[in-house]
Amino acid sequence: MTVKLRAHHLLCLLTYVGKGYSPAFTANYDKVVKRLGEGEAVVIVAGPDDVCAPLLGEPEPHCLRESAAERDRIAARDVGALLGRPIQAGDRLVLDAHKLAGMRKAFSAGLTRQACSGCEWSGLCDTVAASGFSDTYL
Repeated sequence: MTVKLRAHHLLCLLTYVGKGYSPAFTANYDKVVKRLGEGEAVVIVAGPDDVCAPLLGEPEPHCLRESAAERDRIAARDVGALLGRPIQAGDRLVLDAHKLAGMRKAFSAGLTRQACSGCEWSGLCDTVAASGFSDTYL
């Protein structure tokens, strides 16, 4: 089995500390992060993913907006540059401890944060990164 993630969620999961849009969203995110922590692979998807699932029943889910797709394009570019290979729909990744550490280091240094511009969670992510990612779930 694999966890379906859109590219910008590769960045979001680095700072996930159990906060989200709603209790259902957070409970679902907890399950996704648990699966990743147990070593389940990621498959990159275009559009809504396993994290987005609880929001898709809303009248106008932000997961379907062009702004989310643009975040994906930017995150794929930046994470791909970090990992030394393109990131696109269909790609599979295993987020082991070494890869996560490198991604967090780049995130803290601002190398992969362009996709975060304008995100309502950016302040929380700044705080989590500044704390050394100490309370993250993954």
